[in-house]
Amino acid sequence: MLTNRGDEMAIDERKIKILQAIINDYIVTGEPVGSRTIAKKYDLGVGSATIRNEMADLEEMGYLEQPHTSAGRIPSSKGYRLYVDKLMETQKLSKDEELRIKEYLINSAMQEVDTILKEACVLLSELTNLTCIVQTPSMKRSYIKSLQLIKIDETNLISVIVTDSGVIKNHRIKVKNAPSNDELSRINEVLNSKLKNLTIEAINLEVINGLKNELVGFDDLFNAMLPALYESLNNNSKSELVVEGTTNLFNYPEYNDIEKAKEVLQLISNKDCVIELLETSGDMSIKIGDENYIPEAKDCSVITAEYSLGGRPIGSIGLIGPQRINYSKVVSIMAQVIKELNKSLQDQEY
Repeated sequence: MLTNRGDEMAIDERKIKILQAIINDYIVTGEPVGSRTIAKKYDLGVGSATIRNEMADLEEMGYLEQPHTSAGRIPSSKGYRLYVDKLMETQKLSKDEELRIKEYLINSAMQEVDTILKEACVLLSELTNLTCIVQTPSMKRSYIKSLQLIKIDETNLISVIVTDSGVIKNHRIKVKNAPSNDELSRINEVLNSKLKNLTIEAINLEVINGLKNELVGFDDLFNAMLPALYESLNNNSKSELVVEGTTNLFNYPEYNDIEKAKEVLQLISNKDCVIELLETSGDMSIKIGDENYIPEAKDCSVITAEYSLGGRPIGSIGLIGPQRINYSKVVSIMAQVIKELNKSLQDQEY
């Protein structure tokens, strides 16, 4: 017998089986489920009258809703939450599905990070029939892999910053007199010895003073380079978003309603809202309905997970759809794609 979040009534085994049957049926059909349907399709050992009474109890407990007086019931957000937390069995992927995911990401492994992430996003949207959104690595969460100053002419240099997550940023630096090539070579050695493997947040006053002491005699360059470094990193501290499969949502009858369709499209186009929805830490997160805390997402489910480089999370990937999705299959697909994506990113050499 289960109790859930302070319910006065416990939900017994029979109610659990009926709730599970209703959710399984509704996920497939998208139609409200009646007691006769459950009695015919599922061998629960009781008649439709008993099932109808149990469904009324489940509605009173908040696990089911009745969209119309004469209609059957549909799961509520609370019902889906219980299903995901306690009842759902993760669906095993077929060998063909596992192979497709592996081959798809292996074939993109030699590309730039942005391309790999886009390919993963396309793959997830196709396999789940949901909208997939990837938050690309931000400079703030990335480590500096290398920093090089390149002389253009006597008064102009270019700084090239490469991070461990594959982000490359260039910035022009104007000085009165550019260092010689030999001097520039030594300056680059100093910059990399002091800044390599640091994030933007780790470049503190101590690091800056250390650089200044090492670059005595190049005050003009130092004073011009420091603002350029911070501008390059800070201007790109926010992640970009890659979105695939927006039109997939219109395959669900839930979005036949024009107002609901407009709401979800406005949600997906709002970068700040989407980044908030994708916030997660550690294991995969499933937020259902009102759990998303964003009004436009109150009828949606959002499944998110972090992808990593060397075991360090560098970005998030999410799936957005109606509450009525095949959670057991979608969770399996997401887990497998994240696993292969992390392998592909680990194999990159920058």
